[in-house]
Formats: sequence, structure tokens, C-alpha cells
Amino acid sequence: MQIFNSWYPMVLTTLFFVGLYIFAKRLLDRQAKGQTDKALIKSIILFTIVLIGVISVILVLPMSPAQKGQVTSLIGIVLSAVLGLSATTFIGNALAGIALKSRRSFKPGDFIEVNGIFGRVTEQGLFHTEIQTIDRDLTTLPNMSLATNSVKVTRQSGTIISVECSLGYDVNRLKIEEALLQAAKDCGLKEPFVHIMSLGDFSIVYKIHGLLENVKSIISAKSRLTGHVIDSLHKAGIEIVSPNFMNQKQVGETIFIPQKYRTTNKEVLEENTPENLIFDKAEEAEVIEKKKELLAEVEKKIEKGNEELKSVNNEELKQKLEKKIEKTKELKEKIENRIDKQLDELDNTN
Repeated sequence: MQIFNSWYPMVLTTLFFVGLYIFAKRLLDRQAKGQTDKALIKSIILFTIVLIGVISVILVLPMSPAQKGQVTSLIGIVLSAVLGLSATTFIGNALAGIALKSRRSFKPGDFIEVNGIFGRVTEQGLFHTEIQTIDRDLTTLPNMSLATNSVKVTRQSGTIISVECSLGYDVNRLKIEEALLQAAKDCGLKEPFVHIMSLGDFSIVYKIHGLLENVKSIISAKSRLTGHVIDSLHKAGIEIVSPNFMNQKQVGETIFIPQKYRTTNKEVLEENTPENLIFDKAEEAEVIEKKKELLAEVEKKIEKGNEELKSVNNEELKQKLEKKIEKTKELKEKIENRIDKQLDELDNTN
């Protein structure tokens, strides 16, 4: 009986915190449904419950006060050391994450470039941002890095792409510019223009620019533009060989323009879009982000409907409004379930 009395408080405390943990987890899971931002808050709350539970169980163990003091002091020292070592980075990344989300400079699905790393955003968390690079791999960047370095964000409305080429002084620049502008038009770019970048010892560097409206095909578009530049210059009778090469190698009057080649797979070559393979996870993240925006709009409609319901006195109108609100709530639940399902699939994507 004495043994039971000594261990009874510990068993009761353990059961209490286990029950509290299960209850809190179910409640937080329900509230965080369709909201990825609340996952971190949920983790912090559950960790706090576990930590308090462990300390409480230790305090009610059948030990002498001196032993309890030693154990609690050891736990305090370990926690202080861990928090002291990680607090600067932990808090810094958290504040940077809050600042980035408040500015909304970019969101999942956007193309960004920071410190020479280019890719599409797949996840924007409180402490880090994950991007999918052009080799399909995932790169995690601390939010402090994004907050302290310049971030280039590709605009969804369109971006300028360009290609450089160096050609000899023996070709009239107007002829070259006309061929380059035609290449940009053949590539489907809007408002093309040409810049003369530099005058070298043996050649002139030209740069053709154009507005790409479909930014999701930015990698393929740059490759297609380069191909059209080659075709357009050759069609105009302009060889793309450095005069420096001509001076070093005796080639006589040979003109380096390849013969025309007819391919049966031209449509395949033009429509090939590897971005669907490269940025598969980023594409899914963008779809989820759009559904989250739709979810926010549906929640606003529900709030607006509830406010209108308070001011309605007519019973018939009140019933119609209640049905409308109920349908909107059903739509909200469907969207939340879809988001949760897609988030689970996204988490399982390696």
C-alpha cells in the first residue's frame, strides 16, 4: 500500500499529460486543417506540453528533495545551453520569415534567384525557404539569408530574356539587328530590341532582348531564342564565326554556314517543355497556394454571411441565408480536404 501511494502521483500526472497531449493534438490538427503556417505553432505547443509533463513527472517521483533538485538543475542547465546556442539563429530566422511573409515579395511557385541560386519556390516556412533548382533538386535557404541578400523575383506578368552573340565588323550592324529582331519574333517574344554591348578587337557583341509572357517556360524559351538566333543569322547569310578564329586558321574563302536541314520532329523540338519535369514540386506548391487563396476568400464570404444573418429579421430570408452559409461551409471543407491531401502528397515528394 505504501508503494502504491508513493507511485500514485506519478501515474496520475503521466496519465493527465498524456490525455492533455492527445486532446491538444486533435484540437490543433482540426484548427490547422488546410493551413500550413499553423503547423509550426502546433509543434511548439505540443513540445511545450511534453516538456512541462516530463518536469512535472520528475517532481512527483518518490525521490528525496536533494535528488529532485539535482535532476531539475540538470534539465535547466541543458535547456539553457541549447537555447543559448541556438537562440540567435532560431529567432533571427523566425523574424526574417515573418518579415518575408508580411512583405509577400514572393510565394510558392515563383521564380527567384539569390546568391547565384535560381529556381522556383516550393515551400515558404517560418525558418527556411525551399526552392527547386533547374536540375530538379531541392535547396533549402535560411530566411536570414533571403532577408540580408538581394532576391531577384521573376514577375508573373512577364520577364525579359536575352541572348548575346559576337559578330565581325565586316557585316553591317543594321543587317544583324534586323536578323536578331526576326529571331525574337519567331520565338514569340513581345517588344524585342537589340543592344550593342561592346566593341572588341575582332568583333562586336550584340544582345537581343524580348518580353516572355509565359514565365513558366523561361528555360525552354532561352534555349529556343538561341536556336532562332542561329537560324535567323544563317538565313540572312551571316556566319557566326569569330574573326579571331579566321585569322588564326587558314580557311581561304570558306563560309561557315551549315546547309539547311529538314527535320520531321520540328513540332516536338519547338514544344518541348522540360519545366514540367524540372519544377514538378514547385508546380504542385503553386496549385496549393492558389487553393489557399481561394480558401481565404471562402472564409471571408462565411464571415460576411454571418454578419448579414445578425441583421436579418425576415424568417424566410434568414433561412435562405443560412442555407447559403451552409453550402459555403461545405465548399470550405472540400477545399481544406483537397489542400490537406495535396500537402501530404507534396511532403512525400523526394
